[in-house]
Amino acid sequence: MDALTDLLRGVRAQGAQLCRSFATPPWALRYVTDTPLMLVMIAGSGGWLVPDGREPMWLREGDVGLVRGPSGFVLADDPATPPQVDTSAAGCDQWQLGTRTYGLADDGEAVVITGCYEVVGSVPDRLLSVLPRAFVVPNPDGPCPVLDLLKAEVGRDRPGQDTLLDRALDLMLVAALREWFERPEANPPAWYAALGDPVVGPALRAIHDDPARAWTVSELAAKANVSRALLAKRFTAAVGVPPLTYLTQWRMAVAADLLAEPDATVGSVARAVGYTDGFAFSTAFKRVRGVRPSDHRVVALRA
Repeated sequence: MDALTDLLRGVRAQGAQLCRSFATPPWALRYVTDTPLMLVMIAGSGGWLVPDGREPMWLREGDVGLVRGPSGFVLADDPATPPQVDTSAAGCDQWQLGTRTYGLADDGEAVVITGCYEVVGSVPDRLLSVLPRAFVVPNPDGPCPVLDLLKAEVGRDRPGQDTLLDRALDLMLVAALREWFERPEANPPAWYAALGDPVVGPALRAIHDDPARAWTVSELAAKANVSRALLAKRFTAAVGVPPLTYLTQWRMAVAADLLAEPDATVGSVARAVGYTDGFAFSTAFKRVRGVRPSDHRVVALRA
């Protein structure tokens, strides 16, 4: 397992708010999203993503736009086109034309598809925090079969349809994020770049495979067949913190999510992330997260 896989576990469509709109020039649709992440795709003639207060971004067919909420933006054939549909004023219901279909017409040159993600937990927050407020991931491979699937299926109402659409949307998200982090303008987080390092990568994967294990630097170094001193130096330079500090930070992120589960206890969570001593776990959690585990649990259960 790698860090990106772990972080994406909490970013998963579950009954995602997926909808489409048809449009013919001149067209413009305004959205306001309060969800942590929204995907935008335009099939057909393409269009512009115009985030509030930011420069317009071109979306061709196959590209994926991502917007972190809460935020407002416009999708349009031209940045200067005034919105004809504004979902921020009275919601989407007044624009509904059919199953997951909204707008002014039931056909058009462009097909706009949007999908909202509800992101739960501290683990995916580590991923979202390194993403820009709005950005476009170009598709370097031309036509996109998943987009074709979404375009064909989003307006249907058949058994299992929500699950099919959720998984297709997940696939688009994972592919887009992986492509984004490999682009030079992405400024990927240190842990992502370090995954490809022949020394640091094996140690990172070992930590994510088994965060509850009582890892030592020597054991992590053995995963890459290097000395303890070399791993410590290379890991700190690549990730920004020493190996065991990273291990503690990751354990506390996992623990924060586990504490939000109804049947969890502080003791059970401590054991799940490698602590036999509840006091040591509480001390580490407060040092990293700034609050006691019990206090974090109370707040998480109320959310």
